[in-house]
Amino acid sequence: MRIAGLAALVLATTVPGSLAQDAETRYSLEKTADGYVRMDTRTGEMYLCTERAGQLVCRIAADERSAWQDELDRITRRLDEVEKRLGALEASPAAQGALPTEEQFEQSLSFMERFFRRFIDIAKEIEEESSSPKTDALPPGKT
Repeated sequence: MRIAGLAALVLATTVPGSLAQDAETRYSLEKTADGYVRMDTRTGEMYLCTERAGQLVCRIAADERSAWQDELDRITRRLDEVEKRLGALEASPAAQGALPTEEQFEQSLSFMERFFRRFIDIAKEIEEESSSPKTDALPPGKT
């Protein structure tokens, strides 16, 4: 029991010291004309700090880094969407150069055959109409 209490005491005294040391190395504080600028050395975020009523009050600075990060996130999302669409297109049978099935091929030929037969019939009708004499004229002697 005594050893557990001693271990807890050692941990309690070393952890806050290491946290304080980590905070000292993590943030950089620079004096400016209006107050201070605090930079988080891990993330690069900047904070504008002013002294009010004896306390240092900090707020996140609007800098180009957050705008750049937002644009990077937007482009990353868009790239993910494009990659998904490309994957779906590449997986489709048409993209793989698949030939039509025998049934699809026969159906296409049937459509073409019907089209050409009707076209030829129409051409023959036009030819017959143009070569036959006009019967619309009245017979001679009848007015």
